Order: sequence, then structure tokens, then C-alpha cells
Amino acid sequence: MLSHTRAMVAATAYALVTGNKVAGLHDHASHQDLDIAAERRGAELQGHDAQRDVRFGGAFPEIYDAGDKVFVSFEADGAIVKGYDRGSETFYEARVTDKRVQLYDHGAGAWFTFDVQDTDAAGNDLASSQSG
Repeated sequence: MLSHTRAMVAATAYALVTGNKVAGLHDHASHQDLDIAAERRGAELQGHDAQRDVRFGGAFPEIYDAGDKVFVSFEADGAIVKGYDRGSETFYEARVTDKRVQLYDHGAGAWFTFDVQDTDAAGNDLASSQSG
């Protein structure tokens, strides 16, 4: 699975499980903050990957990545999300916890961790930086 696909999956999984908007991610593998957003509205998701200037979204159980022109499937069972990336032909499993997504990429045979910045945290960070 491509690294930007893992980030999209992490953002989507977090929005799917928690119902909260994603305002950004920190990718522990690359040590980078990613400007990626995702929002669930019922059975649909809207997202944007600013690094690639690409939109992703659609109706669950499959999300379309307009940049790679591929679908990724999502099946949630509580805080666990499993699915398949048609682009890399790879399965994944994501575990969503408070402000964190741990994703196992079966193709890479490795775990990847993403910290989530939701819109509430983004607003609080902005307010605290302006008041200081």
C-alpha cells in the first residue's frame, strides 16, 4: 500500500468509527504532519489530501481516491476497520483509539501509527497560540 493511501485509510477509519472530523494526521513512520481532512456524513465520506491536492470520498463501504483512481473498501466492527486497497491489491486492518489510528498493512507486513488532529483540537491549538 502506498504511504498516502495509508494516510487516507487512517483518516477515513477515524472519521468512520468516531464520527469526528479529521483536520490532520501525524505519520510516525515518516515523522511528518500531514494536511489531510476527512468528514463522515451518515453513510458517506468527504476528504481532501492537501499534499497531493486530491479529493477522496464516496458512500461506504467503498471510498474513491480521485488521485490514484482506485477504490478502497471499509468494514467497521466497533473500533476495528478492515478493508482492501484495490490499487495495491492489499488488505489492511486499522485500530482506532482516542486520537490515534494503528494500521496494519498486510502488503508491507508492518504496523503504521497515525496521531489524529480533529477539528476541536485544531481550534483549541489555534486559540491557545493566539492568546500566548
